[in-house]
Amino acid sequence: MPPAHPFDDDKLKEECGIFGIVGVSDAANFVALGLHALQHRGQEAGGIVVHHPEHGFNSARRFGYVRDNFTSQSVMETLPGPIAIGHVRYSTAGSKGSTAIRDVQPFFGELSMGGVALAHNGNITNANALRRELIERGSIFQSSSDSECIIHLMARSMGRSIPDRMEEALRKVEGAFSVVAMTRTKLIGVRDPLGVRPLVLGKLGDGWALASETCALDIIGAEFEREIAPGEMVVISEKEGVASHFPFRPQKPRFCIFEHVYFSRPDSIIGGRSVYETRRQIGVELAREAPVEADLVCPVPDSGTPAAIGFAHESGIPYGMGIVRNQYVGRTFIEPTEQIRNMGVRLKLNVNRALIKGKRVILVDDSVVRGTTSRKIKEMILDAGAAEVHFRIASPPTAWPCFYGVDTPQREKLLAATMSEDEMREHLGVDSLKFISLNGLYRAAGEASGRNDAHPQYCDACFSGEYPVRPADMIDQGFQMKAAE
Repeated sequence: MPPAHPFDDDKLKEECGIFGIVGVSDAANFVALGLHALQHRGQEAGGIVVHHPEHGFNSARRFGYVRDNFTSQSVMETLPGPIAIGHVRYSTAGSKGSTAIRDVQPFFGELSMGGVALAHNGNITNANALRRELIERGSIFQSSSDSECIIHLMARSMGRSIPDRMEEALRKVEGAFSVVAMTRTKLIGVRDPLGVRPLVLGKLGDGWALASETCALDIIGAEFEREIAPGEMVVISEKEGVASHFPFRPQKPRFCIFEHVYFSRPDSIIGGRSVYETRRQIGVELAREAPVEADLVCPVPDSGTPAAIGFAHESGIPYGMGIVRNQYVGRTFIEPTEQIRNMGVRLKLNVNRALIKGKRVILVDDSVVRGTTSRKIKEMILDAGAAEVHFRIASPPTAWPCFYGVDTPQREKLLAATMSEDEMREHLGVDSLKFISLNGLYRAAGEASGRNDAHPQYCDACFSGEYPVRPADMIDQGFQMKAAE
């Protein structure tokens, strides 16, 4: 399948979204709504698994958007029951771009003490080694996903309950994992000891929900209770409520800072902070760090909008919608011929000529990955008659790939891995180019003193090259870690 926008592969692709609920009638309908709110985290495919006391486990897995698949009465009627989990996928492991339906989560397995379904957000950095070992011992894999390793490890465990088996399995797993799982009566949520990927808990009447982000709780009218803590496992049942414990060795949390910059929806709350407010504050920090004389501050929609608002407010330069996005370019668009490809981003973005002409324009975007889209947008702005084009980027230079659940290009394809800031400015052909500093990003995220270099408060490996979990599989394939300074 093509990426969501076949004309733009210049963004880091969101990882996945997970959602689970117990203690409500027609749980699958709530999961479908939750997944709809998490669609920004994965547009390639989605799946739902349910359990009903009479009908047992049932599942539906489909390619494409939630709205196109899980709003159909004929599909939803096959998913009865008071407990369900779901997943929206952008492939970060497995066969990228050519997903088979067997790769679509949640995964289901029948263990000796009953069935279990599992959905995972993140990446297992030792999955190749685990997979080889499991296959040598007789496991038969159905998918190319690293997440399936967890089910096989659970099947081989001698634990006396499914939560016990999950604990044992996850102790063998390295990398990033937020997991929602379900048995016939229990909903289970787990975060890895570093808490790289998000997971939150909500209350809906007598029921409980787990979700990647608070915006998914909002859509079903659930009350946000709290975040699942790094290294925490919660086991939730309709009768007994929430039982919590910490099965892993405690570590200092390293939440993914790019969730603040780009992945999470701006109306979500992370660590008690509004994502929108953090992004607006990034713009404020950018205006302080990299001021420039100009006539207009324009966001590259939509992800650059809050930072552009903050930049304009702090700098006193007027804010304007100099670029307008066509919201209806998606995977259903006409097959891109070479001629249409050459139109590039014009299918998705159009310049507001009347506003731009003759102006010195500051363009605010969330990131520069390969730089291809940035060049095209710059050309469009100049074609519309802009006098100057200045780029301000709401994240530090992305110079290293992510191995914890984000689909990043190989390092040599990342512009910042091969060029200095001045070389990037020249390559993009703009009058100035400035990125927020790593300390500025940390300040915007609420760390008043900036980054603690001895013990960083977040995972920022894509900017710093400092990986909190050694990416064992990638190192085996020849990946060179950053040399110790």
